[in-house]
Amino acid sequence: MDKHYDYIITGAGCAGLSLLMRLLQEPNLNKKNILVIDQSHKKENDRTWCFWEKENDLFQGIVEHNWSRVNFYSNTFSAELDLHPYQYKMIKGIDFYNYVFEFAQQFSNVVFRFEKVIAIKTENDKAIVVLEFEHLTADYIFNSILFDKPLLKKHEYYLLQHFKGWVIETEQPCFDPSKATFMDFRVSQQYGTTFMYVMPTSTTKALVEYTLFTEKILQQAEYEIALKEYISTTLHINNYTIEQEEFGIIPMTNYQFPLQNGRMINIGIAGGQAKGSSGYAFKFIQKRTKELVELLVKNQPPVVKKSLLNKKFHLYDSVLLHVLHHKKMEGSEIFAQIFKKNKPETVLNFLDNESSLADDLKIMGSVPSGIFLTAAFKEMFR
Repeated sequence: MDKHYDYIITGAGCAGLSLLMRLLQEPNLNKKNILVIDQSHKKENDRTWCFWEKENDLFQGIVEHNWSRVNFYSNTFSAELDLHPYQYKMIKGIDFYNYVFEFAQQFSNVVFRFEKVIAIKTENDKAIVVLEFEHLTADYIFNSILFDKPLLKKHEYYLLQHFKGWVIETEQPCFDPSKATFMDFRVSQQYGTTFMYVMPTSTTKALVEYTLFTEKILQQAEYEIALKEYISTTLHINNYTIEQEEFGIIPMTNYQFPLQNGRMINIGIAGGQAKGSSGYAFKFIQKRTKELVELLVKNQPPVVKKSLLNKKFHLYDSVLLHVLHHKKMEGSEIFAQIFKKNKPETVLNFLDNESSLADDLKIMGSVPSGIFLTAAFKEMFR
């Protein structure tokens, strides 16, 4: 054993760096010896996080743009939605990485290493990180690395939310930066639930992203063909340059990722902070890291147990995944019915796992009861 730390964070993505930033905000914790390990140096804008919130949080200072109104499109329902009291926000990956790295430079007790983590284990009262040439120990390891796809049991579903996005710039004004396109399902649904979203940050620049909920990813050329077609035929833009591109894959599953193994605490995707039925993760990561830090401040073990509320929304996620997996109803029509029959605030509360039972019943009443009640019965008694 070569070195011991108070905390080791494995993975310097959204979850790992969000946790680090929150640790460094606390006078009782920001003098702890902290090691952050990641294979990548995080010097590229490899992703964008879009999320909604009512009040400004820790990363408001790096929000690239925000919208209070968004467009929703489908073949059966389209509308401009007023999100009040929410704001829809966007943060660029590179801004997020730089923001945390620059803040962490103030603390000599924080160390970054860029290399591959081979394994993580616990022995007695220590957590251990296995690197290629050494083992490191810590009081706690906070891990956001998903080493392998989990082994699924019967009735556990595992879809992929995969997406490719382009930041495009036009010579002439083509966008309204006061409104974003939240979901546009007016694209081919041949592979499964598929939509575009458009995040304009000026009259000449926007992120256009092609997103699918399916079991398999596509060939890269297929994403590019779909993006070109949408930009040309739907946005009516023919002259543009591609400034940046991003590609990502997020699991959408009702598999319950283990929250901990001894003194190894899972966070991020590895800790189940991507919502199973939508893939949204940023706000769930913020909630989880905030809870962990609050426990550490109280000198309590950083173990956040699953509540009855968590179990309720896990059931809801399982039901939707059941319907999508068994192709009982198209995802585009599910979202269309939900947004058509409910206030945007109600829907966003529901997607944030913060809705009341009364609002849950409104959402459930928006979709065909025969399909969803049957799926719910099977999921509850499987």
